[in-house]
Amino acid sequence: MIRTGDTVENPITGERITFLATSADTNGDAVVIETVVQPQGFVAATHVHPFQSERFAVAEGKLALRVGGETMTLGRDESAIVEPGTPHRFWNAGAEEVRFVCEIRPALRFESLLETMFALAADGKTTRRGMPNPLRLAVIAKAHFDTVRLPFPPAWLQKAGLVLGASVGRLVGYGPTYASEAPAR
Repeated sequence: MIRTGDTVENPITGERITFLATSADTNGDAVVIETVVQPQGFVAATHVHPFQSERFAVAEGKLALRVGGETMTLGRDESAIVEPGTPHRFWNAGAEEVRFVCEIRPALRFESLLETMFALAADGKTTRRGMPNPLRLAVIAKAHFDTVRLPFPPAWLQKAGLVLGASVGRLVGYGPTYASEAPAR
């Protein structure tokens, strides 16, 4: 379980996240994280938060954001808000680390999703793009469907596909969350 001050790292995508405020701290209103992305680092996939807004505020470096059909680059002291339901992704647009604070409102299960995806990457259980195998991903995606989903196909079709994929994934032993097998540091 994530607590304020915890840091998780994704060696595949080059992201390091420190939790500044958790769902427990904000009574479910928000999750606030400081994110550091290495040069050439990126978020694993274009995605949509159907019920959450996400505010990116850059402290250092250059952050590229693709929001809907628009690409923007944010520098120090610049920010952008991604409204619920808007497809987006981000990546480091510079030669140095980019550091930004991201505020996700409401919290929903955002912490659980990050903890799971980053632990899988840290344990070598994702592709070079940071995604787990399709059956494991189906179990995770079904459990976090209100937190994140793909921008396409339509949500109803994703949900229908996840019913079968997640059922098979559970049969082979995958759960909706994952804790690292590596010893704690």
